[in-house]
Amino acid sequence: MVANIYGSGYSILITDDDSRFRTSIRGVFESHGFVTLEASCGEEAIEIVSGENVHLAFLDMHMPTLTGLETLRIVKQIKAFLPCIILTADADQHLIQEALSARAFSVLSKPISKPLVLHTVLRALRRSYDG
Repeated sequence: MVANIYGSGYSILITDDDSRFRTSIRGVFESHGFVTLEASCGEEAIEIVSGENVHLAFLDMHMPTLTGLETLRIVKQIKAFLPCIILTADADQHLIQEALSARAFSVLSKPISKPLVLHTVLRALRRSYDG
C-alpha cells in the first residue's frame, strides 16, 4: 500500500553529475517523506552504498569515469538486492537489455515525469521490502 511507503524513512541515493537535476529530484522525494543521499559520480555512489543505509539507488547513465551501468554492476556486488534505477536521456533497446541483464529494476528516460518516477520508486520498494 502506498501509505506504508510514503513517509517511512526509506533512503534514496540520487547519483547524477548534474547538481540541478539532483536538487530537483531530491525535492520530489523529500516532499513525500523519503530521506535522500546524493552522489555526483559513480565512485561516490559506490562509497555511499558501502557505508550508508540505502534502500534504492538512481544512477545516471552518462557520468564521468564510471557510467551508470558500470556503477550498477559494482553496487550489485556490494548489495545484491538493492533496487537500482538507471536514468538516461537516450534509452534504446540495447541499453535497456544491458541494464536489465545487470539486474537494474528499471530504466527511465530523461526528462522524467514526477508521477512516473514516484510510481517506479514505490513499485521497487514494495517488491524489495514489502515482501
